[in-house]
Amino acid sequence: MRLSILTVALAGCTFATAAQQPETHVTVLHAARILDVAAGKVLSPGEVLVEGERIREVGSHVTRPVGAVVIDLGDTTLMPGLIDVHTHLFLHPGNEGLQTVEESVPQRTLQAAAAAKADVMAGFTAERDMGTEGAGCADVAVRDAISSGLIPGPRMRVSCNAIDIVGGHEDAIGFNPAQQVLSNADYANSADQIVAVMREQRKGGADFTKIYETGRDRLEGDTFTTPYQYTEAQLAAAVAEADRTGSFVGVHCTGEPGASYAAEAGVAAIDHAYNLSPATMKIMREKQIYAVPTFAVVEYFADHPQRGDGSEDRRELAYHAKQFKKQMAAGVPFAVGSDVGPFPHGTQARELELMVKFGMPPADVLRADLINGARLLRWADEIGQLKPGFYADVIAVPGNPLDDIGVLKKAVFVMKNGEVLRKD
Repeated sequence: MRLSILTVALAGCTFATAAQQPETHVTVLHAARILDVAAGKVLSPGEVLVEGERIREVGSHVTRPVGAVVIDLGDTTLMPGLIDVHTHLFLHPGNEGLQTVEESVPQRTLQAAAAAKADVMAGFTAERDMGTEGAGCADVAVRDAISSGLIPGPRMRVSCNAIDIVGGHEDAIGFNPAQQVLSNADYANSADQIVAVMREQRKGGADFTKIYETGRDRLEGDTFTTPYQYTEAQLAAAVAEADRTGSFVGVHCTGEPGASYAAEAGVAAIDHAYNLSPATMKIMREKQIYAVPTFAVVEYFADHPQRGDGSEDRRELAYHAKQFKKQMAAGVPFAVGSDVGPFPHGTQARELELMVKFGMPPADVLRADLINGARLLRWADEIGQLKPGFYADVIAVPGNPLDDIGVLKKAVFVMKNGEVLRKD
């Protein structure tokens, strides 16, 4: 009798467990067009079958299972969610130096959550956050809150603070030294110290390491100079440590010789990259090290001057655009990062528009953003394209981005992980 009762009880438990299994949502997205990123083509019409958080089928006409929700997005183009590989969730427009002094880390974390929401609602479903600017590993909390569904935002790779030398690029330059104003980065003055800081950040939850390699910059006439902060050997020690844990290193690096040191060391990306020597560009092409131009932030400073009348920023932008053409001609691979934060979150699609303005064809810009961006973030087989098995990170934009890249600034539909976040 006891066995019978136990059997019935177990059967009831099994039934209850089965009844509590979450239902898989099935959605069919339909639009006038769909973007094939790899081929650089737009097909018409376009449909995506989504089951749960993954894409199951893509084409002009997909299977429509019984019970599937069909969302007709009309005269739009379906495409993968955008990727921004250089963001600062913990910054906002205004005096960058003062906001890190005047605003508490809890306040800045709440602002970062709002920034993450603005970015994903604008169609950016994946990002690399390049340092919290003095908020330590608070970005880990934001990343984890997004991943758990507590707050909306892009899927994130985060670095905690950047790493910098004493008196370096982000070391509270311009403040009274007697006040002991904290650096916006973590100090490391040797290879051993770099590795020690990386291990502390890894313990804190960092996905990758950001290092300040150059600064401050000077442009006199057509001559660009910037002091390096770490030697090739020091950067190589950082890359070796990152490799040990399956991570990677990205550097803030505007010019030579720092760019050469970074490329030789084998970093994953050189961000800003205003000036690269022919030898450095050759190494970057051979090792597939990405240049991340960050034009949008310089344009914003030119239009909203924080120094003088903005003419210095305009000269810098023109110089960078000229060097960008040389880098393209040399076969340097690119990813797309805007440096958003000092300018308003959710507006960074302007970066893709500027890359087209300065000479890169729209199809190549989209490949740089989506395919190269996914590779840089180590999600090459999960995001950046509309393919079966990939995450259902899908946006819709009016018009055709191959004809007018500016339509990326007008996302009217955003889906992440199969969940609709925006439908205008």
